[in-house]
Amino acid sequence: MQRRLVLGAAPALLVAASLGLSGCSQPLYDTGGGTFTGQAPLDARARQIERAGAGLGWRFDPVRPGLMRATLNIRSHVAVTEIGYDETRFTIRYVDSRNLSYSGTSIHKNYNGWIRNLERAISQQPVP
Repeated sequence: MQRRLVLGAAPALLVAASLGLSGCSQPLYDTGGGTFTGQAPLDARARQIERAGAGLGWRFDPVRPGLMRATLNIRSHVAVTEIGYDETRFTIRYVDSRNLSYSGTSIHKNYNGWIRNLERAISQQPVP
């Protein structure tokens, strides 16, 4: 009797578990692009991005003029993005992650929040 009860509950438990896990991921948010405040040359835009992200815990590595790699380490989670920029606009693009359940189209919901926060901070950062 008890065995039948456990076996009968197994499908419901699987559904509940999958719903619980799917609630942690969302479609990947890649920015369509943001705009900077004011006018400034390319090197000043790089400093704007770095200052905005440093306050949120991001680390930056230059790739070439107009492109940098940004990495965020939070506990056991790592998010890696590329930020392309010119004198007026910037974009943030997913590159890699660890412990964020990236599936090719979706990722842990915290990633999207971190990217939106970075995007907002960059847009609001004053010209150096």
